[in-house]
Amino acid sequence: MAIKISKKIKSYSVGKPDEGKIPTVGPDPRDAIEVPAKAEVIQMHEKVERPETLIGATYKIKSPLFEHALYVTINDIVLNADTEHELRRPFEVFINSKNMDHFQWIVALTRIMSAVFRKGGDITFLVDELKAVFDPRGGYFKAGGVYMPSIVAELGAIIEQHLKMIGLLHDPELDESQRRLIAEKRAAYEARAAGKDTKKKSDVVAANKADDHRAPQGLSADLAGVGGESARKSSDIEFTEPAASSAFPSGATMCNKCNTQAMILMDGCATCLNCGYSKCG
Repeated sequence: MAIKISKKIKSYSVGKPDEGKIPTVGPDPRDAIEVPAKAEVIQMHEKVERPETLIGATYKIKSPLFEHALYVTINDIVLNADTEHELRRPFEVFINSKNMDHFQWIVALTRIMSAVFRKGGDITFLVDELKAVFDPRGGYFKAGGVYMPSIVAELGAIIEQHLKMIGLLHDPELDESQRRLIAEKRAAYEARAAGKDTKKKSDVVAANKADDHRAPQGLSADLAGVGGESARKSSDIEFTEPAASSAFPSGATMCNKCNTQAMILMDGCATCLNCGYSKCG
């Protein structure tokens, strides 16, 4: 009978069977510990087979550079489903449009991006590479006042939006002091702009009243009334503000850091109300 000795031998003695002194050694409790099997975590790589069904999202791009809209579909694969290591990663991308003028480079771009997705590893570098592409004809502003230097840059913004949705990218969090500074700057700027508009409107109303007093005596009361009413209507039309297309003040300029029309000038210091960037530090 083989007995495993797991402790250091300090002393020993010889026993005989008839004396009943043969020690009985039981199994070491440490030998009975079962090592749990290591969980098999599947990482994204180029040999991962495409499932029959994928989940995804479709984004619409309406650019003044294209006559027809672009529809970008990004499909995701779920790795290690129903486990603590569950992860959702993009697997393929498709771009569809009625405009066939750019069909070749669109197909090439989608195939390259899909290959990068399936290769695995860090794919967030695609966002910076695509957003750094500039159109020699000039860019455009999309809804919300965000400047896009090219249609490829907006594709990069779509990829960034999708990666944030599935949790692979995260927006940098502003600390409490930055949020408080942005709120104070915005309130002061809007108050100053409202004061200027009120003063300008009161000056125009006073000028209209002065014109009414200087009207010729030969005019009838009805014509004067019509003239005054039309002047008031024109004044109202002049100061009717259009519907705001952005969440930032109308006088804001473009921020060089986040490419958003959210930069305001207060007390000689330019501050962005979107990302908190300030030239004053």
